[in-house]
Amino acid sequence: MHVIDTSLRSFVEGSENTEFPIQNLPYGVFRYQSSRHIGVAIGDYILNLTNLEADGYFDEILESKVFDTGSLNAFMATGREIWTKLRVLLAKLLAKGSDLADTSQPKYLVKQSDVEMVLPVDVAEFTDFYSAYYHAFNVGSIIRGPENALMPNWKHLPVAYHGRSSSVILSGESIHRPRGQIKPADSDDPVFSATKRLDFELEMGFFIGTGNKMGHPISTGEADSHIFGMVLVNDWSARDVQVWEYRPLGPFLAKNFATSISPWVVTLDALEPFRTKGMDQDPEPLPYLQFDRHQAYDIELEVHLQSESMDMPQQITWSNAKNLYWNISQQLAHHTITGCNTRTGDLMGSGTISGQEMNTRGCLLELTELGRNPISIGEETRTFLHDGDTVIMRGYAEKDGIKIGFGEVRTKILPVIS
Repeated sequence: MHVIDTSLRSFVEGSENTEFPIQNLPYGVFRYQSSRHIGVAIGDYILNLTNLEADGYFDEILESKVFDTGSLNAFMATGREIWTKLRVLLAKLLAKGSDLADTSQPKYLVKQSDVEMVLPVDVAEFTDFYSAYYHAFNVGSIIRGPENALMPNWKHLPVAYHGRSSSVILSGESIHRPRGQIKPADSDDPVFSATKRLDFELEMGFFIGTGNKMGHPISTGEADSHIFGMVLVNDWSARDVQVWEYRPLGPFLAKNFATSISPWVVTLDALEPFRTKGMDQDPEPLPYLQFDRHQAYDIELEVHLQSESMDMPQQITWSNAKNLYWNISQQLAHHTITGCNTRTGDLMGSGTISGQEMNTRGCLLELTELGRNPISIGEETRTFLHDGDTVIMRGYAEKDGIKIGFGEVRTKILPVIS
């Protein structure tokens, strides 16, 4: 396992005390002075890679320009060797004593507060897994009882469904309450209504950097060379729409209206020191799902809620990415074992990441046991989300005094469009 170089410091003042120290360097896309730029976060600033590239700083690494396209896709497609080389160069440019510290900094460094973040990746496809044991067991127990909580296939393969890439949105963008068919408990027929059971789902996701050719699966050992980095994901769900529609093919309208992600893509290189042993898998997976080193990540996750009457957000749950039963290398290996081809910009969601304790459940369906037991949030209670609620998700890995953060996913719920 890699260790963190705690001696490395940036000339950017105060950056070591933030979630974006020089050991992180996550990638994002921002709008500044009416143009899109690509950069990495460093403290409260962004290093402008678009301007650095234009001035020739990356000529020895990159064969062609990749940071003038308005999205990360072109850079992601260059492959792991290039990603790692550029990361090393960026750390040198940002280190104390660097020549960059003596140049005209406003050209290369801009305050995060002065820009508008935009979706970092042109999302090609979206797949959502169902990979956390405690979430699957809790939901199954609520619906079918603990003796029938898990379906027979669940411990043999990473269950997933294909979602919508068109409705992947960035933190800060509000969503409207969706509508659909709902079957009331006291009726034989469905009604058309706005959802009364709008829910968040605490997830993480990873982006494919380099895809695979059709017919050529990606093994668990090869997965790291294809995965560019990770983001926080809130994969919204309309539970009452879902329960009526999901048989026999799974969720459809209940999940297609919005998926919110964080603006910064944290690379696997930055997360390497936080690899950890995942959950024990019993029975032993089939050979194509086996792996030979730790593939889980110790990443703390939090969910906060703020209603329009609250002065500040209230934390309502927390979890950790190491609670995933099926890790990201297994997810990718399973996804491609048929020969399915992935593409640059594909987003893979983990599914809701819940812990074992009640206060570590990753959605309101679990926290309230399908609305039967309201939870207290400050002076208010919730079974499901209200109009005007803002849901904030945060995530970070921390070790040896270094915090590697993802920023946040912040989304406000607006009334249904009539």
